[in-house]
Parts: sequence; C-alpha cells; structure tokens
Amino acid sequence: MSNLVALATSNTASTPPATLIYDDWYPAMRSDRLRGRQTATTMLLGVPLLLGRTRENKLFAMRDSCPHRGIPLSYGWFDSAHVTCKYHGWKFDPVTGQCADIPSLTPQDTLDCSRIYATAFPCEERDGYAWVYVPSPGSGRLRPEDVAALPPVPELPKFGPRSRSAHLMADLPCNVDHGTIGLMDPAHGPFVHQSWWWRSGKSIHVKEKLFEPIPQGFRMSAHAPSANSAPYKLLGVYGQPITTTIDFVLPNRRYETIRCGDKWFSSLTTVTPVTATESRIDVYAAWNVFYYVPFVLPIAKSFGQRFVEQDRLTMIQQAQGLRFSPSLMLIDDADRPAKWYFALKQARLHSASSGEPFEHPLTGPAILRWRS
Repeated sequence: MSNLVALATSNTASTPPATLIYDDWYPAMRSDRLRGRQTATTMLLGVPLLLGRTRENKLFAMRDSCPHRGIPLSYGWFDSAHVTCKYHGWKFDPVTGQCADIPSLTPQDTLDCSRIYATAFPCEERDGYAWVYVPSPGSGRLRPEDVAALPPVPELPKFGPRSRSAHLMADLPCNVDHGTIGLMDPAHGPFVHQSWWWRSGKSIHVKEKLFEPIPQGFRMSAHAPSANSAPYKLLGVYGQPITTTIDFVLPNRRYETIRCGDKWFSSLTTVTPVTATESRIDVYAAWNVFYYVPFVLPIAKSFGQRFVEQDRLTMIQQAQGLRFSPSLMLIDDADRPAKWYFALKQARLHSASSGEPFEHPLTGPAILRWRS
C-alpha cells in the first residue's frame, strides 16, 4: 500500500469543523457529468445535492431530499422535465422545486400541490463547472426576483478568443480554513513542491511583494514572477517582460494571471467546503502560451496534477496532527495572508449576522517580505 493510500485510510478523524460562509456561489461539480437525463449527487457545505440538466439544457441543483418524507430524490426518476420521488410519486420542477403532482390526491382534496416546494438552489454553468448558490440556512425560498439580484457567477478572466484549458481536482481531508490558508501560503513551495521542473530547497531567497485590498479580498500586485521557478523561465523564449498578479477573493477563490506581451496564462483555484470538516480543491486554467506546441495540454495536465497531489498529500499528513487539536501559530510576514483571510472571513460573517456594511480589515497597501 502506498504512503498516500495508507495515510488516507488511517485518517479516522477529520480536522475540526470550520464556520461556513453562505450566500455565495460554489463549484459543485464538473458540468460535463450532467448529460441528457443523467443526474449526479454531491455534498456542498454539508447539504446533499441532486444535480442534472433539463431538456432546455438548464442546469439545476436540488436538495437531495423529498419534502414529504425525506427520502433522497436521487432514488427516484428524472425525465428531463420533472424529478419524481420514488416513495409516493410526488413530482417536482427541478429548477424551481415547485411540486407539479401528488398522485395520492383525489378530486375531493383541496390541497394545492403547486404551493409545495422542494428546496432548489440557483445553479449556473461557467468554465466547465456547475456553480451553486447556497443561501444561509433558514433564509427561506429564493423568489425569481431574489435570484435575478444575486451577484454574478465567478468566471476565469481570459485575454483572447483562442486558448487551451484544463481542469484539476483533489479531495482534501481538512476543513476549508486549512485548505484555503494552504492555498495562499507563500513559503511552502520549496519544500512541498520540490521538483526539477519547479524549484528546490536550495533556491530559497528573500522576496518582497506589494499587497493591496480589493473588494472581499486582497491582491498581490503585478510583479515579475519568481526567478527560481522553471515554468516561468520557459516564458523567456517570448522575449517580453513577464508579470504575475494574484488575487484572493472570499469565500474561497484564488485568481492568478501571468502576462507576457500578448501571451497569457490564467487560473482560478477554489477550496470548497464539502462539509464543515472536509473540502475539495478545484483548478481551472486557460492559456495561449505555447499554443501550437504539440502535446502541451497533456504535459501541462500531468505536471499540474502532480503539483496538486503534492498539496493533497501534505494536507493528509497535516490532518494526522490536527486530530489531536494542537496549538497553532501564524507568523509575520509569510503568514500575513492567512491572517488577512481570517480577518476578512470574520468581517464577512459579522456583516451577515448584524446587517451592518462589510468593513474591510485591510486599510491600505502593505509590503510583505519572506524567504521561499
């Protein structure tokens, strides 16, 4: 048995639960899993979901539970128009959740089944994902005008009509907080990602970066990328200045953009809470660099998957220690982004609970220095 499998199977307890952020969009699954009458189930923020696609090609996401007796709707049937519960045959519109039929009703019954709703969530397709908007528990059913007023679905910035793209995914045995601060950690690279094609421990040197607040997050301002990373060195063949910009935006999104003249690489990485103790990392990347180079897509996916797997293995190993609730610490400046994340999250949670405007904890630009 490999070390990775052994660690995963021996991990009998997850990390402590994290407080979850609701009223936002999360990627539930890859949208190419939903074809024709094919449905799929998943878990998002501890909510069991049933997803599918109507005959009009509209994605839907329902709570996988019949409001009548609670049996999962996924045990029933979907005919491209209605989801039918296996237990008593109740039919629901999958997009709105509205009940369309209760077979047991007689002509003498006065119950109006159209006033009954199963829980349905706004669901949109973007960048190859089914994005689901998860409102706060107990907030009630979203009306059409509520859905129309929702913030836009996150989308990866692209800088031209022609590009290649790839998706990567890995399950993490840790809560969303540990996954997210691992995502933004600037100091782990030379140790977790030691590779001939990336960097080594011997390449560590002092770095200095300018950060600035942006709505619901912060930005590592445009800068020349690390000289000790082989992939960035490859872009030198274009003979143009190379700049990198990295944004973090609540609740879980890291955007990275690399520009080199008219060549570009862009990625969106999310750490999504599956439950309060488990999460999942998704990476979507698009680029036009080396567009005509043969086999660049499988090569990029192979290296990218190995990169993500290194993070995943580290999270599995970290979970072994976190089971025992050790005392933890964050230091400056390398861990300042993690501190900002927790401050942003608390400001968001406070705003949601109090109704007060969101108060950004970052008051202005800041320069951070660390070695990596």
